[in-house]
Amino acid sequence: MEVILAKTAGFCFGVKRAVDKVYEQIEKAGGPLYTYGPIIHNEQVVSELEEKGVHVVDEDRLQELQEGTIIIRSHGVGRAVQEQMERQGLKVIDVTCPFVKKIHRIVAEASAAGRDVVIAGNASHPEVKGIVGWCSGRSWVVESPEDLESLPPLKDAILVSQTTFHYKKFKELVDIIFEKNYNIAVVNTICNATQERQIEAREIAGRVDAMIVIGGSHSSNTQKLVEICQSVCPKTYFIQALEDLHSQSFAPVRSVGITAGASTPKTIIEEVSAHVGRV
Repeated sequence: MEVILAKTAGFCFGVKRAVDKVYEQIEKAGGPLYTYGPIIHNEQVVSELEEKGVHVVDEDRLQELQEGTIIIRSHGVGRAVQEQMERQGLKVIDVTCPFVKKIHRIVAEASAAGRDVVIAGNASHPEVKGIVGWCSGRSWVVESPEDLESLPPLKDAILVSQTTFHYKKFKELVDIIFEKNYNIAVVNTICNATQERQIEAREIAGRVDAMIVIGGSHSSNTQKLVEICQSVCPKTYFIQALEDLHSQSFAPVRSVGITAGASTPKTIIEEVSAHVGRV
């Protein structure tokens, strides 16, 4: 069986940087060590870190902390959350992805200038919550053309995007903005690595009999890859690790493509790839 592994599969720059920083702090931190939310959307990595003494905290638990080191993950946090960490006397290590940090600066400056902010993304995703948290004025999160068209009249608005937003959906929103002459300036803040990963996934899925997408169940960028692959390859399988894979599904196929979300460790990708190659 032919196995085609995506070159872009696995950790992106921002995720690798964040995970490396946590392991570095395990060796250096002299007290309790926390991450604000799971450092990445991969249960195996998070479990391994918990065994090494890294505690995951959320907004509610944050208020209880009085000492220690807390790491802001690559998704970033809002201004108020970061200030709260500092007020509580925690040592804050910020490993927000530089591409996300750029969005924080864009929306903070736009808000300070009195402009409205529209964010293309999933309102419940931690990255989007963090972006909203840097808006001092009015802001809205949109995920579909219907969301965009239901917005109230805007004041010199700007549109940014969650870094892992579906590029095709973002383009649909932009087309509507130009077609209807909305008063919205567009800034494409989808990460280049995300675009490349989505383009490669679509290309591979279009020329294989079956497609495997590996990633965490809560990973936004992985869910986008699943959607893209399913649109061109009906036999698309979404798994988190090798044990989720049912090998009999590939008996009648001659070629299988494999890609993975930005939070998927290289070891898991290699295990799946090797196993499928032996089927």
